[in-house]
Amino acid sequence: MAEQPTNEREERIKRLHHIQELGINPYPAVTHRTHTIQQIFEQFEPFVEKQQLFTVTGRLRTLRGHGNLTFAHLQDGSNTIQIALSKKEVGVESYKLFTQSIDMGDFVEVEGMCFTTHKGEKSVMVKKWSLLSKALRPLPDKWHGLQDEEERLRKRYLDILFNPKVRDMIEKRSVFWNAVRDFHQQHGFLEVETPVLENTTGGADARPFVTHHNALDMDVYLRISAGELWQKRLMVAGFDKTFEIGRVFRNEGMSPEHLQDYMQCEAYWAYANYEQMYAFLRDCYRYIAEKTFKTLKFSIRGFEIDFAKEWPLIDYTEEIEKQTGVNIWKASEKEIEDKLRELNVKYEVHNKERLIDSLWKYCRKKIGGPAILINEPKITSPLAKISPTNPQVTERFHFIIAGSEVGQGYSELNDPIDQRSRFEAQQKLRDQGDEEAQMADMDFVEALEYGMPPTAGHGFSDRVFSFLMNKPIRETQIFPLMKPKQ
Repeated sequence: MAEQPTNEREERIKRLHHIQELGINPYPAVTHRTHTIQQIFEQFEPFVEKQQLFTVTGRLRTLRGHGNLTFAHLQDGSNTIQIALSKKEVGVESYKLFTQSIDMGDFVEVEGMCFTTHKGEKSVMVKKWSLLSKALRPLPDKWHGLQDEEERLRKRYLDILFNPKVRDMIEKRSVFWNAVRDFHQQHGFLEVETPVLENTTGGADARPFVTHHNALDMDVYLRISAGELWQKRLMVAGFDKTFEIGRVFRNEGMSPEHLQDYMQCEAYWAYANYEQMYAFLRDCYRYIAEKTFKTLKFSIRGFEIDFAKEWPLIDYTEEIEKQTGVNIWKASEKEIEDKLRELNVKYEVHNKERLIDSLWKYCRKKIGGPAILINEPKITSPLAKISPTNPQVTERFHFIIAGSEVGQGYSELNDPIDQRSRFEAQQKLRDQGDEEAQMADMDFVEALEYGMPPTAGHGFSDRVFSFLMNKPIRETQIFPLMKPKQ
């Protein structure tokens, strides 16, 4: 193998030019692969007996020469196998070209036969080879990979290449969302796609991203929910069950639980209420956990979680009073603020809705779960139906796991007059500086005036997957957003 000089990239470019001077295309479009490496392992013994020729392709992960014999490890997306090149088998010129012009990290195609070395390693004896792609940069040290966390996320492709756990996480992520899709479809939900660009955002309390639509010459927002108000319009249109899995965008802070760009699932079920929906969603979580991780037991943030156990119902008001002594119905804004300061809870917006929410978030952290939070106040739930037994609370639920909310839903508000009133109240909060209060979507109110049946909805995001992985949500993104290097 060529020596590794100080400026290896320049030397690799020289070897690239040498290959090109010989009339060899270092980046051909066509390959002749007949088997993956995993398929070779699966058929190894019959191939040995038949002296079967085959062609495999992949990246060279190791190279070591022994005079007239060179060993390497070839890796494709399925597995890694040792290959052996001998001057006798491939010819003097071909062997010379390989040893002088090929580097670790290059992609090659080899035609060969199976054999087992004297040390018992299943290998491929190469009969001929060709270059598929010349790598101009050396890979990181194979034993250590990328050590700096920012560099790992910035060069995620290398992190995946060197870290089997990251690759496994990406594969699990795919299984997770496919299981979400399968469960909904098995229960008769129709998958739909709704707009990402909106005139007004709806379906959540969040600060949106704003962009400009040049053709229509107007500002629009990137959606903050997976089509909540659009899917409810589909309930008006006569669909019984719909769901969407798609990207959602929120222009907010970053934390181990929060991102600005992530995947979310939302579903809507006509003629159902929030109790039916939380039972459905609980079963969905069990299904996707089993499909993705082959278990219902997890260790998450110091809590031991068992999805198979009963999920107790927790009353919002009772839990806050139990943990803090504050009755949210009787306490004034000042009294709640005093309690938040006493508990060292940071808060920003000085309205009762946000103060109560800050108090609840303090209490939530102490609940391991899985549990189902119910009876949330009307003032914190502008899209949920009022409870028939208590007009101060709504038919809304949250799933609590390891001290956090990892999914929610409610009996959807379908009274257009009540919805208009709540939107107007939210708009007043926005006018007072609360950028997370919901926008008033009067086109949606008009749709409700044509009649929407009793409907339940739910929504959950990448946060569920990150919790089951017991990792910060940013690490469970395949390519998390990074600031450009200065």
